[in-house]
Amino acid sequence: MRRESFFYRNAAELLTLAGGPCPRRGPRLSELGIIRGGGLLTRGENISRIGRSAALEAEARRTKAQEVDCRGRVLMPGFVDCHTHLVFAGNRIADFERRIRGGTYLEIARAGGGIEYTAARTRRAREAELVQQAQEFLEQFAAHGTTTVEVKSGYGLDVPTELKILKAVRRLSRRTPLDLAPTLLAAHALPPEYARRRGAYLARVVRELIPRAAQKKLAEFADCFADRGAFTAAECGAVLQAARRHGLVPRIHAEQLSRTGAIQLAVQLGAASADHLDFANAADIRALAQSEVVAVLVPGSNFFLGVTKLPPARRLIDAGAAVALATDFNPGTCPTLNMQFILSLATTQLRMTPAEAISAATLNAGHALRRAGQIGSLEPGKLADLALMDVSDYREIPYFFGWNHCVMTVKKGQIIYQLKN
Repeated sequence: MRRESFFYRNAAELLTLAGGPCPRRGPRLSELGIIRGGGLLTRGENISRIGRSAALEAEARRTKAQEVDCRGRVLMPGFVDCHTHLVFAGNRIADFERRIRGGTYLEIARAGGGIEYTAARTRRAREAELVQQAQEFLEQFAAHGTTTVEVKSGYGLDVPTELKILKAVRRLSRRTPLDLAPTLLAAHALPPEYARRRGAYLARVVRELIPRAAQKKLAEFADCFADRGAFTAAECGAVLQAARRHGLVPRIHAEQLSRTGAIQLAVQLGAASADHLDFANAADIRALAQSEVVAVLVPGSNFFLGVTKLPPARRLIDAGAAVALATDFNPGTCPTLNMQFILSLATTQLRMTPAEAISAATLNAGHALRRAGQIGSLEPGKLADLALMDVSDYREIPYFFGWNHCVMTVKKGQIIYQLKN
């Protein structure tokens, strides 16, 4: 098989984020490793060299690399979206309108909306229908510069549908050029038929669903929603410990609507990530800072729900926690797949600097998926996952909010999206 080479040249700023195998913490979160007038050579799926464009020209000629003129734009790592709920049926526009009229998250759920509504639609949908809708979403992820996407189940709330969702993710992985990281979110909400039998549902998750998903290699991770109206930290602990025994890496929805102790559980379990964190307290922040658990913040959900309680990004960064950003793309609380908009929210609402936000949405998000050895930064040997942004200064990406600045996305050395002039 021919290994194509490309020479990306004349970038106003090449954001490499190079510099070590660990997630960025504290002041290092702002280090983007910028090369001005930068260039990048690829060979096959991987990056072969980076540097100033002029310094790479001789090797580009020798290897007969195809030239791609960046024309004074910003070339950066592709976004790593480490928290999404990609696969579902339908939408929740009725919930959207109820919320505008004053309904709360829990009130909408009690009225028949929320996760249970989506679960009912998803149960009825054929696997092919789920794949088709999700594939269209993935095309938009790519068009906005995202190259790796974590995908949770969780809209089945029964064994057959949870497995159907994960099988849909497997089919998607064969169809999309993007890398997908599948997560079993069996304990997302309590199914209505188990309203008076919580223990029975969780027992079925532990004894049947987790073993089947693991045996069929349908998931890499297992997640649990620990919060008011969902599951307790103790219940999630039992689920995630069972998942870990079957080889699935724990992660957890933590402290979104209230404080439950889920962050402390994540640290105890050595989870890959604890996500949301709106109600994290000082002890939680210290625990995260002293651990390898990545703190994944999803400000798009706060924005869409119109809540004033925000995750304590500055306190987490200043304490030394490894902070990442994600969209939380889902039909009910965050129907956006634009990571560039998440950067805008992180800077304007969470008071992260543009550099911190970019590190959090690329390299640190790669650590949240345990894939940072291959993605999240532009370094020789890593995958050639790139996004070319039509700006001359990386700070313009969050500054011009609501725009799609991406004009080209490259995955494993191949151009998978290019804006047509």
